[in-house]
Amino acid sequence: QIQMVESGGDLVQAGDSLRLSCTFSGINAADFARGWFRQASGKEREGLSCLAVHSGNTVYQESVEGRFTIPRDDAKNTIYLQMNNPKTEDPAMFYCAALTRLDCRGSWWVHRAGGWGPGTQVTVSS
Repeated sequence: QIQMVESGGDLVQAGDSLRLSCTFSGINAADFARGWFRQASGKEREGLSCLAVHSGNTVYQESVEGRFTIPRDDAKNTIYLQMNNPKTEDPAMFYCAALTRLDCRGSWWVHRAGGWGPGTQVTVSS
């Protein structure tokens, strides 16, 4: 059974940086594409960024392109979301997931494997 635990959420000032962590269990996460999602208050959960297997190619939602990256540590079965220059529109609960595919083409966010982890809350102050 795939499980994931997100951590690292905090109150951060706009323009600073924050790193979220996502540790998988039950699978060798490096064998799957992996993604980060977020859900802002009153909004639906949305796909934010995706990390492909093997190639390491990444895809980002336009709103975070150039600010967020997805470092990984396969030895720890962990991916990260490096949030640089967070903006006041970024606050949300952040979640991670493994995908039932190897790449991040098209609507990658619908190919999620397993359930959701507890998420981690990010708040951004101006």
